[in-house]
Amino acid sequence: MRLTLMLAAVLAALVMTSACALPSIELPRPVVNDSTAVPTAVVQTQATPPPATPSAPLATSVPLPTRSPIPTLPPELTNPLAAEQEALIALYRRVNPAVVSIEVVVDHPPVGGSPFNVPVSQGSGFLFDDQGHIVTNNHVVENGAKFQVRFSDGTILLARLIGGDPGSDLAVLKVDELPPGTAPLPLADSRTVEVGQHAIAIGNPFGLRNTLTVGVVSGIGRSLSGPASSGGGRFRIPNIIQTDAAINPGNSGGPLLNIYGEVIGVNTAISSGSGAFEGVGYAVPSNAVSRVVPALIRDGRYDHPWMGIGMRDVDPILAEQLNLPARQGVLVTEVVPDSPAARAGLRGGSQVVTIGGREVRVGGDIIIAINAQPVRDSDELVSYLELETSVGDTVVMTVQRGDRQEQIEMTLGARPRE
Repeated sequence: MRLTLMLAAVLAALVMTSACALPSIELPRPVVNDSTAVPTAVVQTQATPPPATPSAPLATSVPLPTRSPIPTLPPELTNPLAAEQEALIALYRRVNPAVVSIEVVVDHPPVGGSPFNVPVSQGSGFLFDDQGHIVTNNHVVENGAKFQVRFSDGTILLARLIGGDPGSDLAVLKVDELPPGTAPLPLADSRTVEVGQHAIAIGNPFGLRNTLTVGVVSGIGRSLSGPASSGGGRFRIPNIIQTDAAINPGNSGGPLLNIYGEVIGVNTAISSGSGAFEGVGYAVPSNAVSRVVPALIRDGRYDHPWMGIGMRDVDPILAEQLNLPARQGVLVTEVVPDSPAARAGLRGGSQVVTIGGREVRVGGDIIIAINAQPVRDSDELVSYLELETSVGDTVVMTVQRGDRQEQIEMTLGARPRE
């Protein structure tokens, strides 16, 4: 019994000892080949990795539905657009070599003892013939001292001014050589231009050379303000073509084309409150180019036919207010002394009345036709003179004088130069 109790006590002591600490045991060191030994630091890193940060459970991957790309439009729908696109590409490739960028500089007064040149403007132009004559706007070059033109292939040539005409805003430069293969552009008959037809402009807006824009002819028979007259008013540039093809500063002097690559006009102005294109651009018609440019090349100037009158449009409201004998036409407000109109006996206004806060000279003849062509306003009269007559021609004016009509012959003179 006592032996049993003693054995029990010994066993209890052993159990209590093992619960407090394990014995320190020297384990045998493994034999490691030096050629395969791993650096101690690496072994330690691998042996004691940092505690892992718990991560959010990964979402189960769900495959997206597979769909075919949107089908392209069928040929029966795109063929007309593709044909138009190909035509524009072909037109640009054919026409572009004849369109140039024009850089204008002026002579600056000496500063520090040495004169120098200052760039003042940049515009566009196009080749008129194979002799190197280039058409542009007069306002592009009128203040310039030196000119150079850049062709689409990168060729830059000095040019000289042959002549300019403020009355049509056209001018001619000339270079003494041309890049190989460069040919002039053909002129269309601008009298055949119709509202709604395509209009393509090529030029250098904001100095961005060889830029093409596309639109339509928005209007015809417009007029723009031209140079000042001796009587204090302004002459007008008639038969202007209106377009919505984008025209911006730098386009001036470049061609406005039809779909055949013919020039229908010379881009010259925009109607804008911001100075940039807002949908209304203007071009001098090609028929003005065909009349004015040869004269500039030959003589350095162009003489516009001139009557020598001041005028105001007559409409039904004005006719009612002033009790005029014609409801539409051109009221002659004044006649310039010793002018073709004065020599022909045309009569100007004899008294001044105020209409809408403005003074109007009334009592003069009312022009209602020229060479039997009806005249409803001053634009029609100036348009006829510019397109159908020349200096020295004799025209027959039909005028309403009081309660009767009279036929008056007039020999046209040359517009005075300021």
